[in-house]
Amino acid sequence: MTKTGAWLARYALEQLGIRYTFGIPGVQNTELYDELNSSAHVRPVLVSHEGGGAFMADALSRLSDTVGTLVVVPAAGLTHAASGIGEAFLDGVPMLVICGGVRTDVKWQYQLHQMDLHQFMRGITKATWRIERHEDIVPMIFEAYRTATTGEPGPVFIELPANLQLFPAAVGALPRWQPPALPPPAPEADIAAAVALLRGAQKPALFVGWGARDCLAEVTALAEHLQAPVATTLQGFSVFPASHPLHAGFGFGPSAVPAARNAFAGCDAMLAIGTRFAEIATGSFGVTVPSQLVHLDINPKVFSANYPAQVALAGDARVLLPQLLQALRHATPPAPERATLHRQIAADKQAYRDAWYAHDSHGRVNPARFFDALRAAHPPEAVTVVDDGNHTYLTAELFPILSAKSAIVPTDFNAMGYSVPAAIGAKLARPGVAVNCIVGDGCFRMTCMEIITATQRQLGIVYYVFCDGELSQISQAQEIPYNRKPCTVLSHVRLEGVALAVGAEYFKIANDADLVGQIAAANAAAETGQPVIVEVAIDYSKRTAFTEGVVKTNFERFTLAQKARALTRALLRRVTG
Repeated sequence: MTKTGAWLARYALEQLGIRYTFGIPGVQNTELYDELNSSAHVRPVLVSHEGGGAFMADALSRLSDTVGTLVVVPAAGLTHAASGIGEAFLDGVPMLVICGGVRTDVKWQYQLHQMDLHQFMRGITKATWRIERHEDIVPMIFEAYRTATTGEPGPVFIELPANLQLFPAAVGALPRWQPPALPPPAPEADIAAAVALLRGAQKPALFVGWGARDCLAEVTALAEHLQAPVATTLQGFSVFPASHPLHAGFGFGPSAVPAARNAFAGCDAMLAIGTRFAEIATGSFGVTVPSQLVHLDINPKVFSANYPAQVALAGDARVLLPQLLQALRHATPPAPERATLHRQIAADKQAYRDAWYAHDSHGRVNPARFFDALRAAHPPEAVTVVDDGNHTYLTAELFPILSAKSAIVPTDFNAMGYSVPAAIGAKLARPGVAVNCIVGDGCFRMTCMEIITATQRQLGIVYYVFCDGELSQISQAQEIPYNRKPCTVLSHVRLEGVALAVGAEYFKIANDADLVGQIAAANAAAETGQPVIVEVAIDYSKRTAFTEGVVKTNFERFTLAQKARALTRALLRRVTG
């Protein structure tokens, strides 16, 4: 049969179960967009900026069983999308990036958008492909998808030249997609070594990351069998519910909340699942990890990269955790319930919250009261999308996540501006569930025009914009050593004007008294399919445990001379201004 490359690409995407593509049509991909417009299964979504499209694709992948897909033009379209592709790469999120390419059937050089796309993409994707023949289109897209979704997930890049999309050619019988099987289990000897280490511990603990996102039942069973407290990474803070009595919090070192610090004190064996022990998860590498470490991850490169593992289990948590759990149950009876530990965690959590409640917010919105009001207004399965900034750590410390995979956040790459478009991807992934976005005013101004897409598609998302007029996570870090805040004080933006421009409803929470009523009003508007912008006059005067801990951890690493210089400068700045 004779088919155009655009038709073949559409066929491949339909076979893969792709439901949405994100991007902007341009010279080298209009043929593909025309084909997608005719698809009964794939819905192309027009975005305001390709970077926003990439964040939408990222969120769709995190929260659904389909893979977020970009369809962009080369050069500017691809470079605009790069931040979202990079975020997916460092966060282990699958993504298909299909980029039009310049024509390969003409002799001309210096065509519009012509550049070495693959050199640009190699550092932020798992692999890249350039399709040169019609008969390779379907197999190569299948291969790219398999690469994106197996092993440690991540983005992949495909260049599909414009002439292949445009013109037909003869192709043979088309393959049908066959999903790959799950990877094999771990060697029995490795599982036995892990069991021996864990059963001999007096105070075992679990540290779980995004790699355990589909293993709530197994993580819960392991924690209960061992009576081990559970701390999560930032990216994995929705992997284990905060309502469980063994849930301790985000992190476990000096930058963690007191419940996690105390629960992990004296830990003599740790089971780490789906985490790299990266900088944010460890509070700038300030944690103390016991020598008795069992580290389970799909990427063997992470083992002993920062903390030595006594037992390394390489593989998919969906396969290895049931295997480990079965072996542990066979080898040892369940540990007696540690009621004292349960009470200590609960008391520490309450005391931390009480300290926030007691803080004088000077007529502005107290963060703990905001998050409690937001939690009370939504069911456990409501989705929360968080951006990068001070509000990130407030959310991680003060907002109880009660349902698995109900909160997402950019980590490691830490792209500001992630959450506004990512909330659109989240709502497309879970249309029947409330979606709330927690975003700082600095992040919001980066991508707020993407709300136009939410308006156009009648996606009732509520955007809570934490407004304090600063890039607070950085300005707080500047305040002590510099006594000044260069380039972190923001000019005022009238958010009601933004709401008018993008077709959103607008509400304002000026103080604690507004919380219940304005959250209810925002929810009511969102239920009609209209996006909502809620300006929150947040009080950032009290620092998070994470911020205080990270500052202290890094300062303690300074040499005596470096400490003296930093302290002298800080004192002089306080005196001289």
